[in-house]
Amino acid sequence: MKRRQFIQNTLAAGTSVALACQSLSSASVAREPIARSGPPRFQLALAAYSFRSYFSFMKERPQKPADDGPAIDMAGFIDYCTMHGFDAAELTSYFFDPLPTADYFLELKRKAFEQGVAISGTAIGNDFTVGKGPKLNQQIQDAMKWIDNAAILGAPHIRFFAGTKKQIDEQPERMPEAIAALEQCAEHAASKGIFLGVENHGQLTAEQCLTIMQQVQNPWVGMNLDTGNFISDDPYADLTQCVPYAVNVQVKTTMKSPSGKKSPADLDRIGKILRDAGYQGFVVLEYEEESPYTAVPKVADSLRKALGI
Repeated sequence: MKRRQFIQNTLAAGTSVALACQSLSSASVAREPIARSGPPRFQLALAAYSFRSYFSFMKERPQKPADDGPAIDMAGFIDYCTMHGFDAAELTSYFFDPLPTADYFLELKRKAFEQGVAISGTAIGNDFTVGKGPKLNQQIQDAMKWIDNAAILGAPHIRFFAGTKKQIDEQPERMPEAIAALEQCAEHAASKGIFLGVENHGQLTAEQCLTIMQQVQNPWVGMNLDTGNFISDDPYADLTQCVPYAVNVQVKTTMKSPSGKKSPADLDRIGKILRDAGYQGFVVLEYEEESPYTAVPKVADSLRKALGI
């Protein structure tokens, strides 16, 4: 064999090996579901969003509280969770006082601890599929700020939005952009010991959620699995697919079909899905219907029964 031919064959072989290794590597990067041991374990929490109409502030803007029940603030919400036997409170960021200080968060942390109520997490509204540029940079900056706030508050989990199905469908490059933004935020959250739970919000499909979960490599990222957010012909199948990646579960009392028709959520079926998956962690009631002061205690009792707690 001539020297030139030998070199060409050797280079070709090396390239083939490299491509094969690259292919194997790409096939193995998908992140596995959360590994848990022991039986399923549930702690029942209540989301402050359930009383969204009764707070004096909504996303830093004043609002007039509804008059069919008492007005409430975040300290009063912790009192409510205490009185109604919830294990934990999810303190949605929308309803904090505008421009909250570190002392404000520390006072809520102290109050919750003294009353034996865990802070299951907080929740922010963000969008990482707005496209590269100043808007996305601002979204990341705001998310970083709330990671720092959550660390002061003692919240172990933050509900994140990745973006919307519409934006990803119309511009597929938005998916890797959202994943890169999540990775950037997760690195900071990991340094604070805080989980980022990506919610199936914005009509994201189960497949899109699983793509995010499998491609984000940081172990401090999981799903904030909302039982009422899959708009599909079989949302219970979607929940079953995604629950292995759940680090927080929010339960709504209704489900919605692609045609927009609402139906009552089957809480017993949801409880079985969580048990069969071996989920361990907070199960947060997020009530979005009318008259929460009257309805929440009754729904909470039904959810406890469905979960077996």
